[in-house]
Amino acid sequence: MVEIKVRAARGAIRIDEDTAASVLAATERLLGAMLERNAVEADDIVSAFFTVTDDLRSAFPAEAARRMGLGRVPLLCAQEIPVEGSMRGVIRVLLQFHTTLAPQSVAHVYLEGAETLRDDLG
Repeated sequence: MVEIKVRAARGAIRIDEDTAASVLAATERLLGAMLERNAVEADDIVSAFFTVTDDLRSAFPAEAARRMGLGRVPLLCAQEIPVEGSMRGVIRVLLQFHTTLAPQSVAHVYLEGAETLRDDLG
């Protein structure tokens, strides 16, 4: 019998402008890719934790998740630590979910310039 475990996937996406439309569309692209690449259904999700860099103030990324039908999932947003010289315009997510995937099989997703944040993931 295959054992179901709680796993977590990281993801990030970079945007060029701080508008509600940009934040929501980018978050939806990122979260959609994370769900697809890890074969996660809404009922599998334990929770999602979003952060944004301090230059993004126009919308909560969790709103995009709710618009995707994840309104019953516990969602939380916070501001990323503003480290000097860090990449600007970044939305990050830590997604926890139930799965049969082994830890090394979990797909972490970095899009639209955020790939350089985790070049160790190949």
